[in-house]
Amino acid sequence: MMFSATFPNEIQRLAGDFLRDYVFLAVGRVGGAAQDIEQRVMYVEEQDKNDYLLHELENWGDGRVLIFVETKRKADILQHFLYNERFYVASIHGDRSQSEREEALNAFKSNEVQILVATDVAARGLDIPDVSLVVNYDTPQNIEDYVHRIGRTGRAGNTGVAVSFINESNRPIARDLFELLDESGEGVERE
Repeated sequence: MMFSATFPNEIQRLAGDFLRDYVFLAVGRVGGAAQDIEQRVMYVEEQDKNDYLLHELENWGDGRVLIFVETKRKADILQHFLYNERFYVASIHGDRSQSEREEALNAFKSNEVQILVATDVAARGLDIPDVSLVVNYDTPQNIEDYVHRIGRTGRAGNTGVAVSFINESNRPIARDLFELLDESGEGVERE
């Protein structure tokens, strides 16, 4: 059996090649966002992202927050920035050893830290319960990665919120993102 939040055509062909008596079953639209996730997209220039992030975090409350960035270096920089702002935070990315990644995940799952800054290493395959807010500090360049990232919240019957900062660097995903938001009945804020 294969399960996925997104199921691109090339993966469907692969499933057909390797699975016996292959049957494709979709719940909702393939590649769509879960209905239990409130999606908010904000136009934020690169130099303003830290200010917007602090505003979101200061007004969020006590739930677990997962923040996605594009690079390992930015994950470390953002972790240090948030730590200096007095948040309990850890980061996870591909340059961390397996034990360091497990330690950060365990601290996040056990509420020792409220915020986990991550690259796409945490976008798929990790089951982290009770993530109430996902922030795409750096919105990905394709819609499949976006769906996987925001899918870390709104799981197992719970609701969640996904906030994405976009700007001119996100042109490749813009049309698909607006279509997904329209399909979900969500709006787009421009500030």
